[in-house]
Amino acid sequence: MDKIRKHFIFYGSVQGVGFRYRAYHTALRLGITGWVKNLSDGSVEMEAQGSERDIDELILSIERGSYIRIENLEIKDMPVADDRSFDVR
Repeated sequence: MDKIRKHFIFYGSVQGVGFRYRAYHTALRLGITGWVKNLSDGSVEMEAQGSERDIDELILSIERGSYIRIENLEIKDMPVADDRSFDVR
């Protein structure tokens, strides 16, 4: 299974709605490494590393959050890193 790494910035109703909690627990379940954090402009930044399928499942899980409303999403490919966990920053 080839690992990939992606950098995301999520815009919309993404802070104060359980976004980071949901991302963290889903990443642990899927074996995804990386991190997630709130930004001062109200958006959420995340880097996720794993299989493309697992990263797609992570995003779908986040989108299914009850109060989470992603209105825009920026995605960039990143070089694979030597992460060992998924952290909330």
